[in-house]
Amino acid sequence: MVAITKSMALQGLEGYLVSIQVDISNGLPDFQIVGLPDTSVKESKERVKTAIRNCNIEFLSRKIIVNLSPANTRKEGSKFDLPIAVGILIASNNIKNKNLDNILNETIFIGELSLNGNIEKVNGILPICIEAKKHGIKKVILPKSNLEEVKLLKDIKILPVNNLTEVIEYLNGKTEILEKHDNTINLEDNQKYNIDFSEVKGQENAKRALEIAAAGRTQLPFNTDHQDLGKQC
Repeated sequence: MVAITKSMALQGLEGYLVSIQVDISNGLPDFQIVGLPDTSVKESKERVKTAIRNCNIEFLSRKIIVNLSPANTRKEGSKFDLPIAVGILIASNNIKNKNLDNILNETIFIGELSLNGNIEKVNGILPICIEAKKHGIKKVILPKSNLEEVKLLKDIKILPVNNLTEVIEYLNGKTEILEKHDNTINLEDNQKYNIDFSEVKGQENAKRALEIAAAGRTQLPFNTDHQDLGKQC
């Protein structure tokens, strides 16, 4: 059986969808990842196997081939752990749901697996989610520890998870993942400081650069008194 999940990779700040194709067949036990994976992606084999076993699911001793498509681009990072694990679980019939095809078509999976099945924080989650929205993706399942980075995004469902078990139960239709709802950020600055630039000796160029930045890039008079302006800032 072939199972296909989706993830996202970045080239600079531009993203492209990655199709994770998993095939499980009879034969000598083997686990191969192809499609130009780097070392961290190749190492996901051990993380995925151990994480699945520690979620009390039997990892079959079968021939497993994982293809990361498109195969002509380099795949980097540990963020493909989760979609690989989900693909294996679907191909081995541990995930079954009559609505599964619809869910997989509109969802990408991002996350690094720890050996106990927890889903760890990954880098680059904000540009990944922005690019996912551009590609028509409606849902992103990602580590809960990355939630603060994407809480302001709109028009895409962000589903934060703590561990692989939560993802399995969600895809099996047994539970729901609570979507983030907070699209606001507190811009109030209640911090008060008892020091100002008058206590900084020297560093005139650095202080002037900070003053200009604090003034909103407005050019300041050359003879600005650092002590007075520092207290205003």
